[in-house]
Amino acid sequence: MLVDIAKITIKAGNGGNGRVSFRKEKYVPDGGPDGGDGGRGGSVIALVDEGMRTLMDFRYKTKYVAEVGEDGGKKKMSGKSGEDLIIRLPQGTIIRDLETGKVIADLKEVGQRVVIAQGGKGGRGNQHFATPTRQAPTFAEKGTSGAEKVVGLELKMLADVGLLGYPNVGKSTFLATTTKAKPKIANYHFTTLQPNLGVVEAIKGKSFVIADIPGLIEGAKEGVGLGLDFLRHVERTKVLIHVVDVSGIEGRDPYVDFCKINEEVFGYNERLSTRRQIVAANKMDLVFEEDQYNDFAEKIKADGYEVYPISAATGEGVDALLLRVTELLDTIEDEDLFDVNDYYVEMIDKSNEKDIKYFMDGDVYCVEGDYIDRLLYSTNLEDIESLRRFQNALKVNGVFDKLRDMGIEDGDTVRIFELEFEFYD
Repeated sequence: MLVDIAKITIKAGNGGNGRVSFRKEKYVPDGGPDGGDGGRGGSVIALVDEGMRTLMDFRYKTKYVAEVGEDGGKKKMSGKSGEDLIIRLPQGTIIRDLETGKVIADLKEVGQRVVIAQGGKGGRGNQHFATPTRQAPTFAEKGTSGAEKVVGLELKMLADVGLLGYPNVGKSTFLATTTKAKPKIANYHFTTLQPNLGVVEAIKGKSFVIADIPGLIEGAKEGVGLGLDFLRHVERTKVLIHVVDVSGIEGRDPYVDFCKINEEVFGYNERLSTRRQIVAANKMDLVFEEDQYNDFAEKIKADGYEVYPISAATGEGVDALLLRVTELLDTIEDEDLFDVNDYYVEMIDKSNEKDIKYFMDGDVYCVEGDYIDRLLYSTNLEDIESLRRFQNALKVNGVFDKLRDMGIEDGDTVRIFELEFEFYD
C-alpha cells in the first residue's frame, strides 16, 4: 500500500544546564568556581534511505523526540551531548512546516541528510562568570530549548516521465509493454490504485524512469476520485506522455478527454503547463476510419503538441514515441519544485536572539521570553552580585525603558515568570 502523506511532531533535545560548583581541595579552603557546561541537545535529522518506498511507518508513530543534553558536572566537566535522532525517509519526500506552510527540505538524493530541528545549546557553568570582582559566582546558565514543530511529509515520486490520461485508456498496458514493470491490468475503471514506476531504455545506455499515474477524472484537482492523492506525483517529471484512447470505443470524444485532463492537471499546479507534453494516440489497432485519427491529430497539433499514433497492445508506434522522449530528456534541465521564498528559514542558531515579550495581567507588568527565562535561571536571588548582574542585564536590553513606555510608575508590580517585585526608578 502506498502511503504518500503523513503528519508528525518533531522535538529536538534541550541543552543541558550549566553547573554551579566550587573546587574543594585539601588545603584550599576557598577554591574557585569549577561548574561545567551543559551538553548540546540532540538534533532531529532527516536521512534519505533508498530502501524506503512509502511513508507507512509514520501512520503508526507520529512523535519523534531527540535526546536532551546532560547538565554540567563538577571539576569543569561538561555534560554529555544528546544523541541526534535520525528519521529515515524515502527519496522524493518533501518536509513542510505546517505552521508556516514553508518547505524545510526537499529530499532528492539518496544519502542526503538535513537537520530539520536544531538541538538546544548547553548552558555555561559558573566557571565562566568569574571576574576580578566576582570571584565566586553562585549562578550558571540554563541550556536553550530544542526546536519543536509539527511537520507534513509528502512523497512526490522521482520520475523523468509521467503518464497522464483518463481511466482505461491503456496507460498500464503502455507501461508493461515498454518496461519490466508489472502493473495490474484489466478492463475496468480505476484499475491502477497507486502509481507504478518502470525503467525504459529506448537507446542503449540511455534510460529514464516512467511513472503510470492513476487515471484522472473531472474534479481531480479538487480531490474528486483519486485526484489529489496522485497529481502530486507528476510534479517532478520533465516530460508528460498524455495517453488518449483515440478509438472512442467507450463513446467519448478523445479530444474532449485530452482537454479535460489537461485542465485538471494545470489547475492543480500551473507550473505543469510548462512541461513538455507528447500525446500518445493509443488503440490505433481499433481505429477503422483514417479520418478518425487525422481529425484528432489536427486539433492536437493546432494546440502546439506533438502526437504519435500507437497501439500499446501490439507495440505499433511505441519505439518512435520512446525515441522522441529520450531525445527531449537530453535537452531539459532539472527544475526545482520550489522558489527561494517557498523555503522555511531557520537553520541558523537563534539562541542569542533576545525575544522578550511584554504584556499586562490586570495591573501587573509582565516580562517573559526564552532569554529572560535563561537569565532568571542563571540568577541567584540570594546573592547580591548575581542580583546586580540580573538588574544590569535587564537595563542593557531595554527592559526598563520598555516598561516606562508602557506607563509603569514607582511602586507598580513587575512579574518575571514566578518572580514579582516592585518597580522603582
